Amino acid sequence: MTTAERTAPPETLTVPASHAPGCPFDPAPAVTEAARTEPVTRATLWDGSSCWLVTGHQDVRAVLGDPRFSADAHRPGFPFLTAGNREALGTNRTFLRMDDPEHARLRRMLTADFMVKKVEAMRPEVQRLADELLDRMTAGRTSADLVTEFALPLPSLVICLLLGVPYEDHEFFQERSRILLTLRSTPEESRAAQDELLEYLTRLARAKREKPDDAIVSRLVARGELDDTEIAAMGRVLLIAGHETTANMTALSTLALLRNPDQLARLRAEPALVKGAVEELLRYLTIVHNGVPRVATEDVVVGGRTVRAGEGVLCMLNSANRDADAFPDGDALDVTRNARRHVAFGFGVHQCLGQPLARVELQIAVETLIRRLPNLRLAVPHEEVPFRGDMAIYGVHSLPIAW
Repeated sequence: MTTAERTAPPETLTVPASHAPGCPFDPAPAVTEAARTEPVTRATLWDGSSCWLVTGHQDVRAVLGDPRFSADAHRPGFPFLTAGNREALGTNRTFLRMDDPEHARLRRMLTADFMVKKVEAMRPEVQRLADELLDRMTAGRTSADLVTEFALPLPSLVICLLLGVPYEDHEFFQERSRILLTLRSTPEESRAAQDELLEYLTRLARAKREKPDDAIVSRLVARGELDDTEIAAMGRVLLIAGHETTANMTALSTLALLRNPDQLARLRAEPALVKGAVEELLRYLTIVHNGVPRVATEDVVVGGRTVRAGEGVLCMLNSANRDADAFPDGDALDVTRNARRHVAFGFGVHQCLGQPLARVELQIAVETLIRRLPNLRLAVPHEEVPFRGDMAIYGVHSLPIAW
């Protein structure tokens, strides 16, 4: 039997895997162990079905860059993390869960809005919002919850501006987003949250037909290629991804720097390091902890294992970003590291559309916090910080800080 024809080891790993008792910044211990022993191994899902877990940097890039692995959640064998996750992904098609050429056709409608040049032009506005939020947070006080008063409202304000969504409705869409991203949500809860969010965005698309503006939803309406329901589906993806990911990276990055005071001191001394430090924080923290799902459309050899057509795959971005072959001493946070080859935004044609915006927001958030709050510190013991192990996007539920 050749290496490529090896049979899989016994299925001992269940996903999503728990972070306890390991470091909350690291991949789950079971995933780390799998990465150490088998770069491609089997795992058991919530319903007893199985999938392949791909943990190495090279193999993750290979799968995500291979058109023989489909992102279509409607294909048999697609790996869902929970019953609620299956309801959320399996009942509503978005371009994230399509393959080319349909995926490319829809994605191209949004590409211009997230080009580096356009996003860089937004820097002054994002900086203004960050300063205003910090002004409000620090006025007459010496402590606050960074999540509710800075990390969450900053990207929420920005994505609302881009989409043309009224910010006064942020509590509505943030609550529905929370339900859709909670691993414990039932199928009924996920369906209701999804329906309510889609109804809201469908009404918004209709309103833009009457009173257009220059934001994304209005421009999609003006193109005339999509109906209001399709525009709502695209808007839902951007709205959720546009605030949940950056909000959690901002809070988690702050905590990671506070837990690594030597790295924080280095950034304070050399602010020019911030851009590179953001890439390192993206690599080190990798908030998509439960993997990027794919399903094979034909037999493919990955890491010496044959993945058969119709078998699901989870690409573990967090373990790939700790792979010692790609990032020596990858379990350490090093703000001087060249981490640009990280896969925190995924890889291939489905790589995160909004990554230029996320980078700008994170660079501004980190630089502004460490510059304006020289005495920034945790207001509670590290052990009391509530981590989001119950969510599809990792982070912290709250982050009490003082200054």
